[in-house]
Amino acid sequence: MKQTVSAKPGPAGERALTLNVSPAPAVRRVTVDENSAGQRLDNFLLRELKGVPKTHVYRVIRAGEVRVNKGRAQADTRLELGDEVRVPPVRLPERASGEAAAAHVPAREFPVIYEDDHLIAVNKPAGVAVHGGSGVSFGVIEQLRRARPEAKFLELVHRLDKETSGLLLIAKKRSALTHLQDQFRERETGKTYAALVIGDWPGNKKVLDVALLKFTGSDGERWVRAVENSHDPQAEQAKRSISLVKVAQKFPGYSLLDVTIKTGRTHQIRVHLQHAGHPIVGDPKYGDFEANRAIARGPLKFERMFLHAKRLRVAHPARPEETLELEAPLPPECEKLIADLKR
Repeated sequence: MKQTVSAKPGPAGERALTLNVSPAPAVRRVTVDENSAGQRLDNFLLRELKGVPKTHVYRVIRAGEVRVNKGRAQADTRLELGDEVRVPPVRLPERASGEAAAAHVPAREFPVIYEDDHLIAVNKPAGVAVHGGSGVSFGVIEQLRRARPEAKFLELVHRLDKETSGLLLIAKKRSALTHLQDQFRERETGKTYAALVIGDWPGNKKVLDVALLKFTGSDGERWVRAVENSHDPQAEQAKRSISLVKVAQKFPGYSLLDVTIKTGRTHQIRVHLQHAGHPIVGDPKYGDFEANRAIARGPLKFERMFLHAKRLRVAHPARPEETLELEAPLPPECEKLIADLKR
């Protein structure tokens, strides 16, 4: 409980002390609505208790301070419509509260490809993270929520790398989120990317079926590498990954590819193409750094990674018989580079 002590003149000119006590946080009982039905308890609490560290949220769950319909529950308990959740009083440390208040998220709308009552498809620019974290204070979802304060529910359906531009789906209802994520999980979506790579891609190389392994490098960064055979000491940890490649256009020294992913591994396209000997132009992590520097500082002046989520096919979350064919045009800087390479 926060206490503030102040002094003011007393009846005989003396200074009396006044104790101002701020009210303690109170228990809240929240009824699960359609936007939260089907959500895990831990994720529900992280949204209800914004700014509270995850470790503290899990601690109060384990301690039994969180109740669902007056009974103890686990972090992975799935909430149902109409459930009553007891949210315990949680106080943020003053320092954490001050930092949260100081973190200003600018409101921002992004180019909308499609929108209805259930979802939004935006054309994400390169260089913008999809969400805050890992040294980034905010991303698309935080900015969109700030731009649309009246929206009761906005959640990312999937992810794109910060350096990748293109189609990004945001759900406007919990039911839409679960339905769309199920499609992504079951690989029922058609996800095609435009990638400009260095070199002459062989037209007969159409399938990249190479397992990928995530690991943390000595720099603390997350990396992914290709695992070619069973003799690799970490072969068992690697996951099968499949990318389908089609040549869209060829230029002197470069190839524009359409890459459709059949699995959704971290950095899949970037590592697959690099492993095949044709890294993506401008890739800061897996690319040809000398070539990237030359194309950025030379007459072409291209300073981003040329990977763009161009096409996405999903069943509408409320009308499964309806297929949404979404397409995001190439950004102007990518169009300009292609035009320059044609000359």
